[in-house]
Amino acid sequence: MDGINSLIEGFGTALTPINLLYAFLGVLLGTAIGVLPGIGPAMTIALLLPITYTLEPTQAFIMFAGIYYGGMYGGSTTSILLNTPGESASVITAIEGNLMAKKGRGAAALATAAIGSFIAGTIGTLGLALLAPVIVKIAVQMGAPDYFAVMVLAFIAVTTVLGSSKVRGLASLGIGLLIGLIGIDPTSGQQRLTLGIPELADGIDVVVVAVGLFAVGEALWVAAHLRRSPLEIVHVDGAKMTRKDWSRSWKPWLRGTAIGFPFGAVPAGGAEIPTFLSYAMEKKLTKHPEEFGKGAIEGVAGPEATNNASAAGGLVPLLTLGIPTTATAAIMLGAFQSYGIQPGPRLLDTQPELVWGLIASLFIGNAILLALNLPLAGVWAKLLRIPRPYLYAGILFFASIGAYAANNSTFDLWLLIIIGALGFFMRRYGLPVVPAIIAIILGPVAEEQMRRALQISNADLSGLYNTAFSQIVYVIIGLLLVVPPIVRLVVKRRGGGTGGPLGDDQPLHAHANQEGL
Repeated sequence: MDGINSLIEGFGTALTPINLLYAFLGVLLGTAIGVLPGIGPAMTIALLLPITYTLEPTQAFIMFAGIYYGGMYGGSTTSILLNTPGESASVITAIEGNLMAKKGRGAAALATAAIGSFIAGTIGTLGLALLAPVIVKIAVQMGAPDYFAVMVLAFIAVTTVLGSSKVRGLASLGIGLLIGLIGIDPTSGQQRLTLGIPELADGIDVVVVAVGLFAVGEALWVAAHLRRSPLEIVHVDGAKMTRKDWSRSWKPWLRGTAIGFPFGAVPAGGAEIPTFLSYAMEKKLTKHPEEFGKGAIEGVAGPEATNNASAAGGLVPLLTLGIPTTATAAIMLGAFQSYGIQPGPRLLDTQPELVWGLIASLFIGNAILLALNLPLAGVWAKLLRIPRPYLYAGILFFASIGAYAANNSTFDLWLLIIIGALGFFMRRYGLPVVPAIIAIILGPVAEEQMRRALQISNADLSGLYNTAFSQIVYVIIGLLLVVPPIVRLVVKRRGGGTGGPLGDDQPLHAHANQEGL
């Protein structure tokens, strides 16, 4: 009941005319940029984050919530119409969604994705409102060893889930931790990894890192692989959702929500695994198995609901523990820190108006998104006709403005180029970007908790695992590392293959970039 009462107060904040305007602008901007090919929610937020710095925190995060959901919807649009997911969590949507579009059912695919996103997002946000106060009550009893263990869990989970190799994931994590250490040691006051450059004494701004790795790195990668032939864009035509489509979609929407929210609410590595599980479940439960692989609407409805429910669930560890499990959540954490706000157990007490206004705005932004995008799907599709050279030139332009605006420093522009080149080479050698982003933001916090735990135990390593909670978390980490290889080995010995729902062994990023490059 505490959560419901606080949520009602949050609606009082979010429903003011100025905050409604920012929610609408956020949804509009997020959808417009997120719908462009190759640009997912994380890059959308990274590009638009600097424009919120002139706003009050509550207004900025309400706009940010609109950008968040708008970017999510835009990712499904490119998956369905262009077969180019903006992020790995949208790969499954592209499989059946693009086939539906090619059969002249693009409007129905977009509609089931939008409605499923609305239902899942609404239920997931309600779960966030109910679960957040409970998690906070548990979190306030956690000590430094417990926090450090949970952060290690987040590192390992996101590293083992993303990419084609655990080694590459760990390498990306190491790069992020290395960048996160740049600056002044908070304990000794000594400079670390600054190479004698005074501008690096305060570390590297998270906006510069996020924009560099996502926007600049992606632009360089696309420029290096751009085909001469234009992309094949499927028109938004055909009939809307029929009564049969509704009857085949509502159960996948609910099942997808039930799968996605729990995965998002625990530090388990984002939405990739639950979207695969949702697709596999719908393929098994469907009464029309012959349509899978040819454009089954359940294959769009379930994974898209799962994706959005997981996104809402991902805000639970972010707001209550200060731990991001996806790139989008990591950039959102960086936005909090830029306002001098540290998410965690005390956030609901120190910034109740901000937190509950933000949660209420998720409901509002979700409703605006549905009302805005169902009739305007064809309009957004026209944005896909922007030539790639112009598109990515514009991205580089806005990325440069955003990086400069963060600190009004030309030095940050040089950092942007260097980090963008790093992002390009990470893509070139198959290193996932998300572990690096999370490590950059979360690494210093994990270091602080580790030092605190060791100080309490007089430098005895047992101080890192001397609580029951931390021991349970380390057991979960061990299972994450040991169980997947065993399962793959068993499946291989039984002759089941390792392709999964996609039907082959390619990593996620291979599917995400199979078209238009």
